[in-house]
Amino acid sequence: MTGTSAPVAHDPHQPRDLVGIGIGPFGLSLAALAHGLRQREGEGPGGFGFAFYEQRPAFHWHPGLLIDGATLQVPFLADLVTLADPASPWSFLSYLKARERLYPFYFAEKFHIHRAEYDSYCRWVSELLPGLHFGHRVDSVSWNAERALFEVDFTRTGGAADTDDALGRAYARNIAIGIGTEPHIPVPLRPLADAPGVRVVHSADYLAHRAQLLAAGHVTVIGSGQSGAEIFLDLLRARPTGAEKLHWLSRTEAFAPMEYSKLGLEHFTPDYTRYFHALPEAVRDRLVPGQWQLHKGIDAETIAAIHDELYRRTLHGGWPDAVLTPGVRVRTAGRVATTKVELHLEHLQQGTRSRLTTDAVILATGYRERPLDRLLVGLDAHMRRDRSERPLVDAQFRLVLDPGVSGSVYVQNAERHTHGVGAPDLGLAAWRSATILNSLTGKEHYPLPRRTAFTSFGLERQEAPGVPAQAPPLTPLAEQAVDRS
Repeated sequence: MTGTSAPVAHDPHQPRDLVGIGIGPFGLSLAALAHGLRQREGEGPGGFGFAFYEQRPAFHWHPGLLIDGATLQVPFLADLVTLADPASPWSFLSYLKARERLYPFYFAEKFHIHRAEYDSYCRWVSELLPGLHFGHRVDSVSWNAERALFEVDFTRTGGAADTDDALGRAYARNIAIGIGTEPHIPVPLRPLADAPGVRVVHSADYLAHRAQLLAAGHVTVIGSGQSGAEIFLDLLRARPTGAEKLHWLSRTEAFAPMEYSKLGLEHFTPDYTRYFHALPEAVRDRLVPGQWQLHKGIDAETIAAIHDELYRRTLHGGWPDAVLTPGVRVRTAGRVATTKVELHLEHLQQGTRSRLTTDAVILATGYRERPLDRLLVGLDAHMRRDRSERPLVDAQFRLVLDPGVSGSVYVQNAERHTHGVGAPDLGLAAWRSATILNSLTGKEHYPLPRRTAFTSFGLERQEAPGVPAQAPPLTPLAEQAVDRS
């Protein structure tokens, strides 16, 4: 296939049309569609040149959460490319064909694939796709006004750091940033998470510590999202009946299901993204916290599996030694008896307080967007910001920069405040990548659908950029008088 060809030799001083920073699923999606564009146009004069940089030595997608049996919460069609280019050689189905697994997948009838399989698919793409540079940490991005180019300084992390040979620079007409998210550790638990000898682990590192956590006397899981539910279920299944010694706490008012109704899922469409972007900033900020069940709930199958496992342990009388308590926040935390952790808890509805002593804490407390400020300090003077000092991002995922900067800086999964809950959703990755490439080139290389949802989120439909608006039929507010004489 095309990906097995040797990478095109490139003069490092020759500017590229696009330099990508970060090779997670979103960066990989953009690179895969950019490769398709290159295949059509070629590289060199008049062609399309790109390079992507990633500080890690190889692609890995949430390795600490690849729990046996855990599946993606989106269908397999939400791969890197299919929803923008179904004929791409980098689709999940192409991966299955290359691995001679297409027929087993056909008979398995799986719409939601295993997380480990998605990770394997992305690594397959990352190992074959030209233009990807792992082991390269991008240190800064700046604008060279004389050359009208971005300068991207990086360090090769595979060699001797900060030597002359390890340092490099690339030039780009446009930048795309997809540096992902980082584990969020609540403030009361940060000192313990860094302390030696205390088992306070973020869910991102769960599998690396699973053996020690299973051996712990009492384990507390904090967080009510999908990761917390999967970890609680995995621990529950592995511990003896009647001696589970598990506690599951959450700030949310319930261990609530993810919104999976067909119309509810239309919040993860381009239609809703455009609608959300057009709302006033204050309205957007008010909406996002209230939409937590769209992306922070638990899928119904996992909830059912937890209940089934708990119920099974009551068949011979008694109740499992497992406590599930929503509506609780951790006020403070400290170390006791050298290795144990004491959590000071408050019930948000009752207003009551208590203490819980545990041998291990797993923080399924989610992720936060990595701030762009350190990376883009060289562009800070050119960036426009909103009232909360967040970067402004236009409808085509570009940072709003001063007119003096002729190039564009695109962002991926750093725009929830401007584009809504779909920003981190895998199902919108290919559409966003195609939108970026169409915007960058000024051509519709990847035709995008005019409409994607049955729901009309506003009284006026937000049309796709560059697509003429269709006037809706007008309904009179009152019937005209009719002369019946």
